[in-house]
Amino acid sequence: MPTLFYVNIATQDLEKLPRFYTDLFGFEEARATRTPDFRAVLSGKTTIGFSAAPTYAALNLPEPPRGTKLILTFDVSHIGEVDAKIERAIALGAKLLKPAFRTSYSHYQAVLLDPEGNGFRINTILEQTSATEAHRT
Repeated sequence: MPTLFYVNIATQDLEKLPRFYTDLFGFEEARATRTPDFRAVLSGKTTIGFSAAPTYAALNLPEPPRGTKLILTFDVSHIGEVDAKIERAIALGAKLLKPAFRTSYSHYQAVLLDPEGNGFRINTILEQTSATEAHRT
């Protein structure tokens, strides 16, 4: 089965936004992929790429869209860690959209915007659920 290798986020500040995610989650920068217009952080099996505007032109893509087009979900180990990461995210410049809550599919999560307005969730699974339920949005 194919796996998700990279998720790329258009960024206006190529230093600040990757640092937000490394400071919040403890991710490591993939320094070997660093270019003047690109940064990446290692987050388990998926790498989060951060692309400055020139990257889109180089790939023959249209200008990066504005507004929330995707939501990244970061799983942590327990409820206390969700709550601690929320506080840390806010201190680093995130905006809390929906405080932590228990979902109908047995997760505990909060919804935030990073400093550039990209949506993300901090999440933990409360109990074993089926694969279908675990991947509902």
